[in-house]
Amino acid sequence: MQKHSGTINRRPGATLAALAGAQFTVMLATSIVNVALPQIRAGVGLSDSGTTWVVNAYGLAFGALLLAGGRAADLLGGRRVLLAGLGFFGAASLAAGLASTPDVLIAARVVQGLGAAAVAPAALALLMELFPPGPGRGRALGVWGAVSGAGGAAGVLLGGALTQAWGWPWIFHAVAGGTLLVLGGVVVAVPAVPLSGGELPRRGRFDLPGTASVTLALTALVWGLTGARRSGWADAQVLGALALAAVLLVVFALIERRHPHPLLPPRLFTEARVGAGNALMALLGSVWIALFFFLPLYQQQVLGSSPLVTGLGQLPLAGAITLGSASAPRIARRIGPTATVTAALLAEAGGLLWLARISTDGSYAADVLGPSLLIGLGLSVAFVQLTALSVEGVPRTDAGLAGGLVNTTRQMGGAVGLAVLATVAGSVTAHAENGGRPYVEALTAGYRTAFGISAAVLTVTAALALILARRASSRPLPLPLTPTT
Repeated sequence: MQKHSGTINRRPGATLAALAGAQFTVMLATSIVNVALPQIRAGVGLSDSGTTWVVNAYGLAFGALLLAGGRAADLLGGRRVLLAGLGFFGAASLAAGLASTPDVLIAARVVQGLGAAAVAPAALALLMELFPPGPGRGRALGVWGAVSGAGGAAGVLLGGALTQAWGWPWIFHAVAGGTLLVLGGVVVAVPAVPLSGGELPRRGRFDLPGTASVTLALTALVWGLTGARRSGWADAQVLGALALAAVLLVVFALIERRHPHPLLPPRLFTEARVGAGNALMALLGSVWIALFFFLPLYQQQVLGSSPLVTGLGQLPLAGAITLGSASAPRIARRIGPTATVTAALLAEAGGLLWLARISTDGSYAADVLGPSLLIGLGLSVAFVQLTALSVEGVPRTDAGLAGGLVNTTRQMGGAVGLAVLATVAGSVTAHAENGGRPYVEALTAGYRTAFGISAAVLTVTAALALILARRASSRPLPLPLTPTT
């Protein structure tokens, strides 16, 4: 039994399972459609651009509304927002599986993203509230990291298996069924966190102008970045969307300076090292999302693997993520948090550099398995440490917002990273084809470039973590997960 801030958590194991299950379903929905896109396109009659929006519609709504979802959790209560988000998420998943037209499918994916934007920050805020600082929170965040990373890998596996066995609608039916189970688990196992009267005035009112401006800014940003992947950076619509995003972000900053209850209050960045954690998480996210995009493509388009075999090939990566997440607290206690996050980032960079040596005549065992294990271990340990850094020490009244912010930076970092890496990889592939190289060789050259750039980004991130650690204070930068925190 755990007691914290007046809240008694009588069943911590069941509570953690329910909250982790909520995060897992959100991450699963991000990647489960990737392997099934050709079948979805044929089944619903999607165009090329429509096929892209099966992925983008979810990511767009998810990334753009995370801050609003986090603030709603602070104002209305994390459990209430979590339940509502799961309801929307599950209903939209069922609608996506039943869709027979492109418009219905894409609309359902938008509502899925809306639900996910409520689920992710609310669940993380509840976890931080119900598991007070110490070994218990360290273990809880380790589980959180495991399901966050493994959800992406499991999505590829389940997407391939379900599509091959029963057809693409079952990837959405499975998500709907899993969401229903998680919803029941939250109702039974997750206690409501009471709001004390002294906290209510500080919570203030909902910052509607700030929420609207930042949501529209993030929407324009993701729209522009996804368009850049398809049409190139010089396209007029892409440039217009990016310019609009920049203007709206300036408007958001001006609103926040004047609003009595801003969406992003300055105290969020002064009372904890939130800024550093989110900056590093954005860089990690820029590589994370791209990995789950390029690796399955290499397995299918170059190595010739079927969707099912491609999904099975993600199992070692998922296992390494689970092992790394569970080990992160112990590693941090042994060598220190800063050394832990730096070593983890460098390990992941090493795995990506290994992938940068892939070839057209390679194999899964020689070219994918070893790097996947190294990447999984590094990714998971770094994610656990940076999540802790981004939310630890934040006032209780801002816990949902902090959870929304760290998810936003990871999503936005992923959108930027994927857009840039996909554009660069496409350019390298086109240049190689124009030079007379066979298409498969040209594809491989593009993938190698993407993995090499990703390795460089993580090396810079590791160096930045060390620099920020020295500047922040005499204590190590990445928080913790130790009994003294």
